[in-house]
Amino acid sequence: MSMEKVALFVDVQNIYYTCRHTFAQQFDYSAFLAQASANRHLVVAYAYAIDRDDAKQRQFQHKLQELGFTLRLKPFIQRTDGSAKGDWDVGITIDMLESVALADTLVLLSGDGDFAILAQHLRQHYAKRVEVYGVAALSAKALMEAADKFIAIEQSLLLAPTKRQRN
Repeated sequence: MSMEKVALFVDVQNIYYTCRHTFAQQFDYSAFLAQASANRHLVVAYAYAIDRDDAKQRQFQHKLQELGFTLRLKPFIQRTDGSAKGDWDVGITIDMLESVALADTLVLLSGDGDFAILAQHLRQHYAKRVEVYGVAALSAKALMEAADKFIAIEQSLLLAPTKRQRN
């Protein structure tokens, strides 16, 4: 029997803000990669982020690439009314649909309810297994229900707080 093939899709902004809001901690991408691909063959791992072009962010992006993620970056757009634009919903959707030929299981790291219809579509029309990782309190109920499996982000998937964060 061949090893299950898995593809990972990370909504970086969603996870950053939900983990910060709920736990006041950073997400541990290394632990996630190990857990989500354990006993499976990892075929692709994408991380989708907004590029604000600052040194700290470039360092974070480099770490993601070192872990094996393919980075998808979109420029940060500040509108004249002060609001900002920069979500990756369409890009993530396209990449997940294009990955159905590569993977048995598609893993989405996001709590965004806009992905519920995508999860249902992947399961119904392509017979793919869809797993979703998210912060339970801030993840859309529709997305949790649309997935084959919802994995709540807990301490094992968070980085230990730094000294600065504890103060």
